[in-house]
Amino acid sequence: MQNLQVLGGISAAEFFAEYWQKKPLLVKNALPEVKGLLVPDDILELAQEEGVTARLLTQQGAQNEQWRVKNSPLTAKDFKKLPPLWTLLVQALDHFSPDIAQLWQHFDFIPQWRRDDIMVSYAPKGGSVGRHFDQYDVFLVQAYGKRRWQLGQYCTPDCELIPNQPLRLLPDMNVDFDEILEPGDLLYVPPTLSHYGVAEDNCLTLSFGFRMPDRTQLLDDFTDHLLSKPDTQIPVPDLATRSIQDAGEVSATDLAMLKQQVMQLLQNTSYFDEAALSLLTESKYPDSLPENEALSTQELGELLQEGAIIQREPATRLLYRYADNKQLEFWAQGEKLEVPAKLAPVLKRLTDGEVLDLQSLNLPSPELENTSTADDHQDLLAMFCDLYEDAIVLIQIPE
Repeated sequence: MQNLQVLGGISAAEFFAEYWQKKPLLVKNALPEVKGLLVPDDILELAQEEGVTARLLTQQGAQNEQWRVKNSPLTAKDFKKLPPLWTLLVQALDHFSPDIAQLWQHFDFIPQWRRDDIMVSYAPKGGSVGRHFDQYDVFLVQAYGKRRWQLGQYCTPDCELIPNQPLRLLPDMNVDFDEILEPGDLLYVPPTLSHYGVAEDNCLTLSFGFRMPDRTQLLDDFTDHLLSKPDTQIPVPDLATRSIQDAGEVSATDLAMLKQQVMQLLQNTSYFDEAALSLLTESKYPDSLPENEALSTQELGELLQEGAIIQREPATRLLYRYADNKQLEFWAQGEKLEVPAKLAPVLKRLTDGEVLDLQSLNLPSPELENTSTADDHQDLLAMFCDLYEDAIVLIQIPE
């Protein structure tokens, strides 16, 4: 069983057995490749771009006890005359930086559909987001500067919070972990564990979040999906075949019959699977999706000859499943994709995280352009052109 550097040399199985949603894990120098990827000015500039989701948090008052939050859009004016203690949070950093998005590969031992986004936190010395807890799993990776982390007690949904604040902040913590993280260090924090990070100097911290969908989300999406199906729009069958004595009564038998009709819909596996896959591939930040121009197969072929690579578009959720007929079925941006069976294995490789290039695609030479193999590769290029135009794949020429 493979031991993983990002987990400090333990295997994924050991991590899930000992740490996942149970206790924190600190790994020094877990991701050394983050060093030098970002500087604070990068984040300040990104936060002011159109389509970026960001929050500017400030602490004010005699004891820095009053918090304020300014949501995007942010401008240069928002960063003038700031108080000494502030923090800038930018969501979905991976949607805007392919290099940052590639860091997800270190967490491929967790299913992709659990991924939320990579948030970055920028703060000067003393800046923080206060003592708090989250309802999801997070890997905190120090990318620039140093941050001191304290961990405390596990919290319940009804635990005491500081009143009259725009954030869900805890009044105090029972600290039993106190460490300073440097660039490349990683701290795994399980759900509901209270934590408090304070910048030791100008620092950037990446948060790799993993979530499960809410039950209400699943139910809402499933209901909407059912309402879109014509065969669910028919009335409940009238089963009133027995005589009654009291006209005003709704009997237990009647209620059980109505419940059975609803349960039959809820137990429709096909409808549920479609609704779940639609939900799991919807973009949480649709404004970050690029608007790509159409690309011809000839243009794509020339780009590949020049060294271009094809990878998943970081802003798009692309997933697949094996359908009942054992065929691969791909979903992206809440919709099922039409993918020819002969091309599905290549798209699966890309969906699993492989970066494709001319060699890995095994494109034919010009002298084979009239063969059936060449036809297959033309179909492959056409598929990637369509996926590029729909912002499902990213095409890059490495520097």
